[in-house]
Amino acid sequence: MVYDQITRDKAVVKLLASTQGLGVMLAQTRSQGLSMVEGFHRVGADVLIQEFIQDAKGSDIRAFVVDGKVEGAMLRQALPGEFRSNIHRGASARSIELSDEELFLAIRSAELLGLSVAGVDILRSSRGPLVLEVNASPGLEGIETATGNDIAGKIIEYIERAKSEQTTPDKGKTVHTV
Repeated sequence: MVYDQITRDKAVVKLLASTQGLGVMLAQTRSQGLSMVEGFHRVGADVLIQEFIQDAKGSDIRAFVVDGKVEGAMLRQALPGEFRSNIHRGASARSIELSDEELFLAIRSAELLGLSVAGVDILRSSRGPLVLEVNASPGLEGIETATGNDIAGKIIEYIERAKSEQTTPDKGKTVHTV
């Protein structure tokens, strides 16, 4: 049963259709988590249960991948007392350099999901970096300001490049789609 996934005292319960930190809650106990999941299922809402990573301390990394390359990365820090590090929830953001392992995880995550453009969220933990989620339609809020990189421009360049490489399949070239 899905409730068996809540095995620790704390768990993150997310509506599958959530965005910008809305519909993301922290269950402080197993019984509280079960109540949340039951309530959402009662109204037909699908949820995701994630392990709560205490040692992330309300921060995460957003790595922005475009065409197999990380074009920018920021560390997002939640407000005091908040566990969600979304910019829309008031989190701060600053540019960071990723470790080799974090770079690999970001690029490989996008690749495994077949995404040419992705926002890969990574948590730093005592177990090493952990992929939290991969966004197929990541927002640009915060990343360009934090990094000073023109991420939107990189996406446009990728689309133009992919479009120019696109030919009909019968001419023997690979067709790239966006």
